Amino acid sequence: MHIFEAIWTSFIASAGFGILFNVPRKAVIPGGICGMIGWLIFEGMSGNNQFDLVLATALASFVVAAISHLYARIYRMPVIIFSVSGIIPLVPGGGAYDTMRQLVENDYNEAIQLGSQTFLISGAIAFGLVLAGTILPIILRSTRTVK
Repeated sequence: MHIFEAIWTSFIASAGFGILFNVPRKAVIPGGICGMIGWLIFEGMSGNNQFDLVLATALASFVVAAISHLYARIYRMPVIIFSVSGIIPLVPGGGAYDTMRQLVENDYNEAIQLGSQTFLISGAIAFGLVLAGTILPIILRSTRTVK
């Protein structure tokens, strides 16, 4: 039952942030699906410590960006409408909170460790988004010229 709760929670969080950011109505559900797929990839890779959290986040954000580009073409909307909603479940808010909590409790070694991991996860999100944003348009242009 845990996986179904995670699926629905990630969908609702992504769609909810889409509503909060005033995306067009027809983009709310695709944005939620985008976030749900990204979260499933992240959970599948990072569950049971199979992969590093940073690597799992980078791959999941790449997939979110790829799906966002696909939805942008289908719905004829900017990519950012789908990528912002889709990336929300991957944002390390809990890690940032834990870092601040350790700083307040004067546990600086743990704070540095948590802060470094949070920073790397944030960088992995940016890396995945930028990588997909540069590779996918090149691939799409090359397939368009082949036809």
